[in-house]
Amino acid sequence: MRDRNAAFESQQHQSRIGGQVQRLEAVDFFNALTGPELLEKTEALLPEHREREYPPTVALAMFLKQALSQDRSCQRAVNGWIAQCVAEGLEAPSARTGGYCRARLRVPVQMVTALTREAGELLCRQASAGWRWRGRTVKLGDGTGVLMPDTEENQSRYPQPSSQAEGVGFPQMRLAGVVCLSTGAVLDAAMGPYAGKGSGELSLNRRLEDVFQAGDVFLADALYCNYFLIARLQARGVDVLFEQNGARITDFRRGERLGARDHLARWEKPKARPQWMARTEYNAAPKELIVREVSVDGRVLVTTMLDPRRACKRELGKLYVRRWNIELDLRNIKNTLGLEALSCKTPAMCEKELWVYLLAYNLIRLLMAQAALQAGVHPRQLSFKHTVQLWTEWLCRGLAGMAAAHAAVLFQAIAQQKVGNRPGRIEPRARKRRPKPYQWLKVPRRKARRQVRLYGYLPNPSS
Repeated sequence: MRDRNAAFESQQHQSRIGGQVQRLEAVDFFNALTGPELLEKTEALLPEHREREYPPTVALAMFLKQALSQDRSCQRAVNGWIAQCVAEGLEAPSARTGGYCRARLRVPVQMVTALTREAGELLCRQASAGWRWRGRTVKLGDGTGVLMPDTEENQSRYPQPSSQAEGVGFPQMRLAGVVCLSTGAVLDAAMGPYAGKGSGELSLNRRLEDVFQAGDVFLADALYCNYFLIARLQARGVDVLFEQNGARITDFRRGERLGARDHLARWEKPKARPQWMARTEYNAAPKELIVREVSVDGRVLVTTMLDPRRACKRELGKLYVRRWNIELDLRNIKNTLGLEALSCKTPAMCEKELWVYLLAYNLIRLLMAQAALQAGVHPRQLSFKHTVQLWTEWLCRGLAGMAAAHAAVLFQAIAQQKVGNRPGRIEPRARKRRPKPYQWLKVPRRKARRQVRLYGYLPNPSS
C-alpha cells in the first residue's frame, strides 16, 4: 500500500510539473526536459517551492532562452515574458527585473548541472551505430577560457591574469570539457581559476574521468599525452589517441616494429612524483606502459590501440583529424551562444550561468540528433547556428509546443542546411574590417573619468 501511495504521489507530482510546463508557450523550451527520457530526472531535481510569479520551471526556461538570444539582458527576458502572458490572456507581470533575478538565484545549480549531464549522456548513449567510430564511442577533450564581469567577488574567486594591470582586466575562468564525437553533446565539464595550483587543463580533466566507460576511446591533443592519464584510463578499459607531446622524443628505430614508422614503445614511469598525486597512487601506478607510436601526415600519434589489424595507422590518422570537432563545438558555445563573456556579478551565478549555456547547447544538439536520425544523415553534417536560429524563431512564433506537424517541419528544416565538407582548410587568423579607433583603457575607469574632467579627451593617436 505504501509503494502504491508513493507511486500515486509521484504521478501527481509529474502531472503538476507537466501542468507548469504547458501553462504558457514561453516555457516550451523546457518541454525537451520533460520528455519521457528526462521527466523522471527533472522531477527529482525540482526544489520544493511555493507558488510564485516565476516558479523554477519558468525561471530556468527563461534563463535558457536568454542563452540563445542576441540581447541577453534580464530586461529583455522579462519583456518577452510579459508579451507572452498577454498573448495567452493572463495578467501581465511587473516589468521590473528583480523578481526574475531572484528566481534565477533560487534555481539550484545542482539541478542545472545534473540535467546537462543527463541530456549529454542520453544523446551519447542513444547515438546511432552508424555515427560511431568502428562501433565505439569516441569522446573528445579540450579546454578554453571564459571572461567574467570585473567585480570584487569574481576577482577573488577567479583572478585576472597577472599580465593585466589592476582595474583594467577581467576575471578569467578556465573550462575543461568532454564532448561526444558522434553527437557533439557535452558530457561533463569542470571549471576553475585560469592560473594557480591545480588550475591547469589536465587537473580539471582529472575531475571528469568518471564520464569514461570501458570500451570508450578518448581523443585529445598533445597536452593530454601524459603517462599517468594514460595509465588511469587504461585501468578503466579506455583507449586513447593523442598527438605526441613535444617533450618526448620518438625513435622509430627502437621498440617492436609494426610497419613503416609504426611501432610499439615502452614508456617507463617518471621517477619524480607529481605534486598533485598521492604517494600511494604513485606507487600503485604501473612501472611501464606499452603504447603504439605512429607517424601520419607529418605528426606522431600515440595510442593504446596496439593491434594494427584492428586499427591501421591510416584509420588512426583519419580519426585524429576529427579531433578538430571539439574546437568547432567550443566555437559554437562561445561565439554562437555567447559564452565568451559571462554577465553575472558573483562567482556562484557565473558558474550557474555557464551550466545554463551548456544545457541550452545540449538541447540544441538534441534537436539536431533527432533531425539527423529522421533525415538519415550524421549530426556533424548539420549546422548548429542554423538550428539555433530556427529554434528561436519557433519560440517567438509560439510553434514550439511540438505538435506533430510543427515538429516534422522543424526537423526537416534543420536537416536541409548542411555544413561544408572542407578537409584541410586553412584560413589566416586576421580580420579585414578594422576596429573602431578607440584608445585602450589602461587605467581604472574611475581614474580615466577624473582625467577627462580635468584635461578633456585626449586626441586619438590614429587621427
